Amino acid sequence: MSNLLVVDDEEMFLVQVRETLQLDGYHVVTARDGREALQRLQEDNYDLVISDLRMPEMGGMELLCEIVDHFSHLPVIIMSGQGTIELAVSAMKKGAADFLVKPFSDDHLSVVVKKALHVRNIEEENRALRDQMRKRVSFHGLIGKNYQMQHIYETLSIISPSNSTVLILGETGTGKDLMAHAIHYNSPRRGKPFVKVDCGALSESLLESELFGHEKGAFTHAYQQRIGRFEYANGGTIFVDEIGEIPPRLQAKLLRVLEEKKIERVGSNRTLDVDVRIIAATNRDLDKDIQSGKFRSDLFYRLNVIQIKIPPLRERVDDIPFLVNHFIEKYGEKNGIKIQRVSQEVLQALMKYQWLGNVRELEHVIEKTLLLQKGDVIESVDLPKDRELSECRSRNTYLEMLFKEAKGMIVEEFEREYFSHLLECTGGNISSASKKSGLDYKSFYEKMKRYGINPHDFKQSR
Repeated sequence: MSNLLVVDDEEMFLVQVRETLQLDGYHVVTARDGREALQRLQEDNYDLVISDLRMPEMGGMELLCEIVDHFSHLPVIIMSGQGTIELAVSAMKKGAADFLVKPFSDDHLSVVVKKALHVRNIEEENRALRDQMRKRVSFHGLIGKNYQMQHIYETLSIISPSNSTVLILGETGTGKDLMAHAIHYNSPRRGKPFVKVDCGALSESLLESELFGHEKGAFTHAYQQRIGRFEYANGGTIFVDEIGEIPPRLQAKLLRVLEEKKIERVGSNRTLDVDVRIIAATNRDLDKDIQSGKFRSDLFYRLNVIQIKIPPLRERVDDIPFLVNHFIEKYGEKNGIKIQRVSQEVLQALMKYQWLGNVRELEHVIEKTLLLQKGDVIESVDLPKDRELSECRSRNTYLEMLFKEAKGMIVEEFEREYFSHLLECTGGNISSASKKSGLDYKSFYEKMKRYGINPHDFKQSR
């Protein structure tokens, strides 16, 4: 049963409206002016407010503004005996769901109330669906419905409450920092410090001091005692980013922390106990570094208790629409820009682009696009159009990778182009395209799903 609040300073009219709505099956509460109505709203939950325009103490328009500010999802119907188009338009602009001109029939009142409640129910359902969708495609700031990301979310929900050391692997820009935050804030340590140190940004001497601290006079310019990151993180989590860049001598000291939970400041012989959870991350191939002697195998095994490998964006292109919407909301709110939608052509261009900078590169592109956007529909995006430049970047990337990884990337590019071409030739007909490829329907469909290829995008291509 819907709970309605009717506000009017005329007792006879108030009784008439209440009786009509009660006969329709609603629970009705009344108030004599806007102030009394606000008090009722603070005492109970309502599905709809019907308010007269002119009342002592606080009128209907002022009440409407208060409801819009503090009860934003609550619909309001304004009533008035001075029904003009200007007045109705003004009320609707301020957020009214509808406008009733007095006098009105019981039937008309019933229809208007029923319509307002129906719209409210639809909006509530949409909000619930959006919330469910966000939960399905996100985990504490991480966005992705791709099966690889879903598997990672399941892993994170299991391992976050533990104290186990975590090693996060992934290319630059994939979101290793965000994942470390997600683990910390879903753990019992969430109320304690989360401390980050970037091993690739500091020299060996500075890094040692940053990690473990130093005593006054320990070295030149050590004018006072310094607390290290491990001490700051005591009771919480330390995120050691770019762990693959840490020098061999410091690897030994880090190994001791992992094994004994003890540190010594530079220039001190006093051992300090620390209770920290270590999350490490790198974009390097640590197996290769171990073989070349750049990284200690015993440290790797200590770090690699739980390994999470974040896939590059090119391996989860079906997540791009969700990421685009997320960044549009983020930077739209930040800059006061409202975007209604992104054109299908732009989405296709974004999903075909290689994204060697991964999610970070996509985020920067969307932010730039919004700032330069004219209108509420994104119909173009500034992506490198020089194919030669793109291929050059790709070749340079391949040369820096292991043979197996480079081969895998090239195969993926070929498969994405191959299956898209077949669908283009068949006008999006999966059965025909799968026959042309020599694959069964299920295998072809799985390939489409993996690369985020939508057959509807090719319906008009023939």
